[in-house]
Amino acid sequence: MDKKCSGEESNWLEVEEAARCTGKKAPIVNPRRWSSAANAMAVALIMTIPPILFIFSGRLDAPAVWIKSTVAGLGARGAESSKKLDVLLGGLLLPGFDEQSCASRYQSVYYRKNMTRSPTPYLIDRLRRQEALQRRCGPGTDAYRRASDRLKSGVKGVDTVDGCSYLVLLSYRGLGNRILAAASAFLYAMLTGRVLLVDRGKTMGDLFCEPFPGTTWLLPLDFPLQGYRDLGEDAAESYGNVTLRNETGGSSEHRFVYMHLDHAASVENKLAYCDDHRQFLHRVQWVVMRTDVYIAPILFLNPAYQQELHRMFPRKDSVFYIVSRYLLHPTNDVWGMVTRFYDSYLKSADERLGIQIRVFVKDDKPVQHILDQILACTSQERLLPGVLPSAGGAPPPPAGARSKAVLVTGLNGWYHDSIREMYWRSASANGEVVSVHQPSREEHQRMFHRMQDMKALAEMYLLSMTDKIVTSGWSTFGYVGTALGGLTPYIMIKPEDEQVPDPPCRRAMSMEPCAQGPPYFECTRKEVDKLLDTGNLVPHVRACEDMSWGLKLIEPISEKDV
Repeated sequence: MDKKCSGEESNWLEVEEAARCTGKKAPIVNPRRWSSAANAMAVALIMTIPPILFIFSGRLDAPAVWIKSTVAGLGARGAESSKKLDVLLGGLLLPGFDEQSCASRYQSVYYRKNMTRSPTPYLIDRLRRQEALQRRCGPGTDAYRRASDRLKSGVKGVDTVDGCSYLVLLSYRGLGNRILAAASAFLYAMLTGRVLLVDRGKTMGDLFCEPFPGTTWLLPLDFPLQGYRDLGEDAAESYGNVTLRNETGGSSEHRFVYMHLDHAASVENKLAYCDDHRQFLHRVQWVVMRTDVYIAPILFLNPAYQQELHRMFPRKDSVFYIVSRYLLHPTNDVWGMVTRFYDSYLKSADERLGIQIRVFVKDDKPVQHILDQILACTSQERLLPGVLPSAGGAPPPPAGARSKAVLVTGLNGWYHDSIREMYWRSASANGEVVSVHQPSREEHQRMFHRMQDMKALAEMYLLSMTDKIVTSGWSTFGYVGTALGGLTPYIMIKPEDEQVPDPPCRRAMSMEPCAQGPPYFECTRKEVDKLLDTGNLVPHVRACEDMSWGLKLIEPISEKDV
């Protein structure tokens, strides 16, 4: 049989060919890149056309279940919606990107709730300016070539030229940490007028689409700084060592400065949080940053940035949410995993509950007290119904009974299996039909493993598509899944002595991630022995629910919309 008529379609052109073979009408697809603003305006119109879903083959592959399918158009969620959705998110996104190369950029609006926080006109303007800077100074430009040549030659005492300076973000630790770091670095780059370049590591290019039009955010493979991935806080170029040597005077003598902002960084290196970027760092063309935390709440404590941050984010509880909707778009491979699983298992439910499980025990082995904590939390908050005694049978669910799909994510499958078996063996007490699903169970975390990172990112986005969510304290995976969806989670407090905490979980103050490992001094004084009392500084930064020494952004009650 001709391959074009074999039903083995793998891309848009083959889908169109298959339609001609069957005589059916092909979905509307434009295989060419949008090359002008006039043509690009058609994107929003195309996105309102109901899609056609093709499912060509299915396969059960335990432990993960990924049904191979090709989604034409915008997916089933779009077919259900009769009203026009704002695919550009109030101006947050630009039209004109090639949708085929990054389907998630314009399709995610059909799978996720409407924006719960809208971008301000000022933030949109700042994004457009950052995009222009990235295009003018980014890789492939003469300005970038000149800056790279100066970095390679080792010339010192050179102020920023061409109006171009750069922030290089190093890929570091687990995927949740890397995502929080990327959002943080982008925010810092905007505040300081720098081009953001992300070290791709082993998987970054496989996970996210390019966020900026007409350029790249990936650090070129021929970046000339030798050994930059091995930089640590003891490096001579680290901000802490530069400060200790008192080399932050009026004339820059540094090819680059390294900012080591690990959660356990030294006090001297954390002084970088208090740099106003006007007295020293603005004269350094290259800054290299390593961080494994979400630093946005800490930036709000620096007086130099407070006014600008307030103009960009008048609602302080939505910084990561808005930044991520602009910056982080999964590649087609990851997005396909997301949409196929959602359409197969979650879409039809009346309500979707996410349960994210991170167990901080040796070898990530299943433990009973964590399962007990999950069940206690979901019972206390009435997120899952109880079950009837199994003896004597149970009446069938009434006609029109509500359905609840439970999405469980975690390295181990035992928790999912235990919850699923509970509702398999016994009927729910309130008549709800409960189904339990887990996309993958990898058993052990492998950092920078391509397929595991892709599955993990897909699961974060699936969590963001739920209606309510329970997460594990201290987990950056949970922070990301929550904040991507604009969800206020129920956080399970980290157990001690293998005992279920009382209460087992608590409702978070906001959807913002927790900044783990912040500094313990006030930027206005830089007194390293003075404990930080955020309540006396700004009303929108508080201690985290799950980590008393962490910081998170909230929206003070007095400032909320009535």
